[in-house]
Amino acid sequence: MEVIQNVVCPFCGCCCDDIEVTIDSGKITGVKNACAIGMTKFLHYGDERNSSPMVRKNGELFKTTFDMAVEKTVEILTNAKYPILYGWSSTSCEAQKVGVELAEEVGGVIDNTSSVCHGPSIEAVQDIGESTCTFGEVKHRADLVVYWGCNPVQAHMRHLLRYSASCVGKFRKGRADRIIVVVDVRNSSTAKLADHFIQIEPNQDYEFISALRMAIRMEEIEQDSVAGVPVEKIEELADILIGCQFGIIFFGLGLTMSAGKNRNIDAALSLVRDLNSRTKFLIMPMRGHFNVTGANKVSAWQTGYPFAVDFSQGYPRYNPGDTSVIDILNRGECDAALIVASDPVAHFPQQAVKTLASIPVIVIDPHLNATSLLAEVVIPSAFVGIEAEGIVYRMDGVPLILKKLVEPSNGIHSDEAILRMILTQIRKRRG
Repeated sequence: MEVIQNVVCPFCGCCCDDIEVTIDSGKITGVKNACAIGMTKFLHYGDERNSSPMVRKNGELFKTTFDMAVEKTVEILTNAKYPILYGWSSTSCEAQKVGVELAEEVGGVIDNTSSVCHGPSIEAVQDIGESTCTFGEVKHRADLVVYWGCNPVQAHMRHLLRYSASCVGKFRKGRADRIIVVVDVRNSSTAKLADHFIQIEPNQDYEFISALRMAIRMEEIEQDSVAGVPVEKIEELADILIGCQFGIIFFGLGLTMSAGKNRNIDAALSLVRDLNSRTKFLIMPMRGHFNVTGANKVSAWQTGYPFAVDFSQGYPRYNPGDTSVIDILNRGECDAALIVASDPVAHFPQQAVKTLASIPVIVIDPHLNATSLLAEVVIPSAFVGIEAEGIVYRMDGVPLILKKLVEPSNGIHSDEAILRMILTQIRKRRG
């Protein structure tokens, strides 16, 4: 029996790196320090997993060899004129790097799940700039934590305990030494733990932030209420924000994907800028997939752009709303798709799924999912962080190393290795 310390959890953007995993006879038999979701992933990663490559013949998927699946993938991507390569947020930076090379080689579009989550946040940061920090600074210094449009108690289960509200830092003694504020449209599980809960009307974030900025600048708000919140309560919140020594706003999709999208984030970034004229204040998005931050960083390193990068003209182009995968699918412009560690059929709009159903789709994923069921080629891969190692980026931009804990089944390769084989064969075929 072997006990491995300081394992990084490959589930959410928190990437908790204090997990203790027990290995017995090549299997994970015990997990400590993980949340309920992380523990389930470690202990049950092998349940219902796919271990056989498959290709479609006469409308049905049949088991095949790994080499045949790769050959079919190479044929599809080589013959495609405008393929899309999507997913990437639940795999390693090494695999993401090869994915960008592959997209350039086939003249396709590479996009990650930021398109459907924090893409507007990234666009806003490009417009306004960002005052941010690491989790370590929040843990040791923050006396005011604001959760806006997110519910970490259910989605990032150790966030409050390990990084913000309840943790003991060098200058903070724990929960009693911090003020927690939640701004949301509903009384969530996180709101029930807060010192102050501000319930605003749906799709009124921009208006509420604008009023809050006026209160911070000591300007008069002429209405009796904004976004369903009385002006007196807005002014009270402004006093709380100004009165802290070190404050931070963690924001989620409730702010990013409600009406206004990137303009909401523009306003939130501007709010933090205003607050920094009165005290110390920072802001950070709550990222979902464990390496979606890495997907943005790797794409930006190699192309200059964080997502939705189009190589069809022979050079990288970036125009979200035009070069993002959902828009390309809705317009029916692509003629093949490579999906890595994602399930767009389960989450994309109906028209986008219809296009996917009409073109050859290749899926590289440890599990069979809804997208696999309409694919031409399915290639099972190793679980990153359990059966394969690799680098990931935590939501605060800190790089961490995922460990290989157990050996994958025979014939199962990492995403990076599979993509490298595909890229090598395409280059050979093209001379």
